[in-house]
Amino acid sequence: MKPKLGCCYYPEHWPQSRWREDAQRMRDLGLSWVRIGEFAWSRIEPMPGQFDFEWLDKAIDILASAGLQIIMCTPTATPPRWMLDKHPDMLGVGADGNTRGFGSRRHYCFSYIPYREESVAITEVLAKRYAAHLSIQAWQIDNEYSCHDTTRSYSEAALHAFRLWLEDKYHEINELNRAWGNVFWSMEYNDFDQICLPNVSVTEANPSHFLDFYRFSSDQVVAYNRAQAQVLRKYTTAPLIHNYMGKSVDFDHFKVANDLDVASWDSYPLGFLVDRLSVDDGWKKRFECQGDPDLQAFHHDLYRSVGKGRWWVMEQQPGPVNWAPNNPAPMPGMVRLWTLEAIAHQAEALCYFRWRQAPFAQEQMHAGLLRPDSQAAVAFDEVKATIAEIKELGDCKHKKASVALIFDYESCWAWETQPQGQGFEHFSLVFEFYRGLRRLGLSIDILPATADINKYELVICAALFTWPDELLRRIESHPGLVLIGPRSGSKTPDFQIPETLPPSLPFLDCKVSHVETFSTGCERQLEGGGYIRNWQEILETSETVIEKTVDGASVLIRKKNCLYLAAWLDAQAMVRILESLCDEIKLETNRMPEGVRQRQSGSYRFVFNYNAQSIDYQGQTFAPAAVKIEPII
Repeated sequence: MKPKLGCCYYPEHWPQSRWREDAQRMRDLGLSWVRIGEFAWSRIEPMPGQFDFEWLDKAIDILASAGLQIIMCTPTATPPRWMLDKHPDMLGVGADGNTRGFGSRRHYCFSYIPYREESVAITEVLAKRYAAHLSIQAWQIDNEYSCHDTTRSYSEAALHAFRLWLEDKYHEINELNRAWGNVFWSMEYNDFDQICLPNVSVTEANPSHFLDFYRFSSDQVVAYNRAQAQVLRKYTTAPLIHNYMGKSVDFDHFKVANDLDVASWDSYPLGFLVDRLSVDDGWKKRFECQGDPDLQAFHHDLYRSVGKGRWWVMEQQPGPVNWAPNNPAPMPGMVRLWTLEAIAHQAEALCYFRWRQAPFAQEQMHAGLLRPDSQAAVAFDEVKATIAEIKELGDCKHKKASVALIFDYESCWAWETQPQGQGFEHFSLVFEFYRGLRRLGLSIDILPATADINKYELVICAALFTWPDELLRRIESHPGLVLIGPRSGSKTPDFQIPETLPPSLPFLDCKVSHVETFSTGCERQLEGGGYIRNWQEILETSETVIEKTVDGASVLIRKKNCLYLAAWLDAQAMVRILESLCDEIKLETNRMPEGVRQRQSGSYRFVFNYNAQSIDYQGQTFAPAAVKIEPII
């Protein structure tokens, strides 16, 4: 199946006299999909129970008559103003205790049940009317869960729901006191109704309290999404989708995806480079108009896993955005590169955000495929040429990678709660392993901690805060190499240090006696080359030591096919050690020039040059933003 491209369209923003021309221009450009409706609640239901479908019926018919397939969205990310009059307690509350008011979007609390019921009601109204329409081929539920820091609410509704969630989990208050270690600082409770939310304590709240609140908040997103999905399932067999975001880790995407058919995400490479990544200013300057060479690919692989093999890009940046600290335009050729890279990672569809730049409101500085005057924007012709190129491609089927990388949302929450050193994040550490593997020219599968790892030659598991029993069994019996990274197994599920001490591997004689974190400029040199940065564990072990610091501290140990790495490595050491493991299992690697990456997909090898200058590689010259697609013989 060939991937199809589309765009995000807002017919309610434009005169109806323009819709037919827009639809025909989309089709003439070669687009197949069009997404509509995700912010249109006030036009669909201008007053409670009073619906205006005339404009939406017409828009759908015009788009369908042009041969476009429609992604219909539930509009629940933007409840209209009358909703607040009806439900004044629906608003989320920030960690600072301030209510987050009307005037933007995502102004609802996931725990407020009457709003969940309103969301289900509007979803059912739309499903009854449009599910049978032949051109509506997919449904998107809500829009960008967690955007604007809205997953965790500290409202009265959240407090009430959290207490019920805790009582359901622990049953007895003394069991909660034990699990949280509440004997410390006399924090013991006598009743679940005494428990507050962890946002206004004098100093830091109990980390177990934080972690349970983060788990609860994630479960609220899952429940909210499920409520809409269950309604839609009654009326349609079309795939259900949600559009996740970049470096969005405050709810468990794998659990949300259990109620969906396709995972999608919103890809904004230039904004994410400065807004989501902890990299130095030189790196940001080098890739300012291209985006980080690995961040898009990481999310492609992550969301392919979240979607159990089916994934899209629901919003692709085609020009300058409006929300980052600085908003440059993509370098010529980058929109093509980003599109083809998504396809190389098996995207089924990709939609550009948006069709036409809005001349009003919050996103008026966000570019589209058309300018506000309806003339073609800079990316328009690039997209047209890319669509023609895609038509000539054969199928880019996914081939299981040889390397698997474990990613875990609960571990993100754990280390957010207790980083122990500035910048320690599960996401960032896993991403550094991913970047190291990409620098070696490898393709990677990203997996949840529950996945079967048996068929992978190399498995990497870093900073997994606690061990699921099944994963431990799979690691112990794994026929290939397993590299376990720092801080793995360092807590119990209740967020306590295990009595056995980390990393809590029953088949490895190793204990972390203590941990050191240190700042930039205080890196520890390794005997084999490169440095430790951020994080180092001091080990007690009788296992074979593979790597030491120049001061003699054990950094990498091994027993049979299992290795434990007790430090956060810099780029040089990361690539060196990963390369040695690949050499051992005879996995072919190829050190890539910085900013050049490759991906094997089906019968093709894609090579991407993220650099702003030409690069010579393997006897070929790659122009800036070049993509070369070669058949694999």
